[in-house]
Amino acid sequence: MQIERLVQMVFYIVSHGQVTARELSEFFGVSTRTIYRDIDTLSIAGIPVITTKGTGGGISLIEGYTIDRSLISREEQQSICQGLQMLQAAKYPDAEMAWHKLTAIFKNASEADWLEVDFSYWGSDDTEKIKISDLQFAIRNKHVITFLYFNSELRKSERTIEPLRLVFKSHAWYIVGYCRRKEEIRTFRLSRIKYLRVLPDLFERELPDDYSLAAASSKPCHYPILKLRFSPEIAHRLYDEFQENQIQLCEDGSYWVAIPLELNNWTFHYLLSFGKYVEIMEPEEARTMLRDRAADIVKIYQ
Repeated sequence: MQIERLVQMVFYIVSHGQVTARELSEFFGVSTRTIYRDIDTLSIAGIPVITTKGTGGGISLIEGYTIDRSLISREEQQSICQGLQMLQAAKYPDAEMAWHKLTAIFKNASEADWLEVDFSYWGSDDTEKIKISDLQFAIRNKHVITFLYFNSELRKSERTIEPLRLVFKSHAWYIVGYCRRKEEIRTFRLSRIKYLRVLPDLFERELPDDYSLAAASSKPCHYPILKLRFSPEIAHRLYDEFQENQIQLCEDGSYWVAIPLELNNWTFHYLLSFGKYVEIMEPEEARTMLRDRAADIVKIYQ
């Protein structure tokens, strides 16, 4: 379509500085007469295209012209650049190239430097980011993937998945896909995926239109309510890891947290990460289970 060619032509001229009509005709696969008609159309639309004849002449835009003056607002430009920064952080294919092209075209793109996005955890390498690129390829091209998965109990299993959607939720990446082992759509946390492989096998399945990650993760559970007392020294973690309505500040400066949690290894390992700064007050069963685990740790150092 002409409108698409016109927009691409503006980007092409901006990125190359000065071009010839013949160069544009070869690039877009149209005649030089069509190119000159397009140039007239751009001029009528307010794009300051300059044509010069003779040796060293060609087609260019007036010096200092930037696209944000006529096609894309400054706010839209910033939104695009910030989105690309997020893709860069995930090592998304071609995001780096797209970022450099836009910073060359957009006059104020560098003003987005107030934002820096890095999805990796402290001390990590690029392994997690590479996973995202592989998954993007598998989802878009409908390739089956296989990997070793560790659940919250650290039990490992081999999974073969038809990947359908990549999701960033809260502070972690997840892959939503049809698990051929469980024969249903499942959600897998990327940090627990090891030895990811994209297979040559293809699939046709689509994610149902009514699928919702929030609905899939809100299945009713009947976990006991753990009542926890935290020391003031660990207060900096509480508002990062619990909801505000779960936290109560006491007169003595300590904090009480009431939260439903399953009594499994993950829960107790998590609570042990608070060290001496947390005490389970109720239920008694949970106190006993945590005390036994703490005693096992003490035995190692006796």
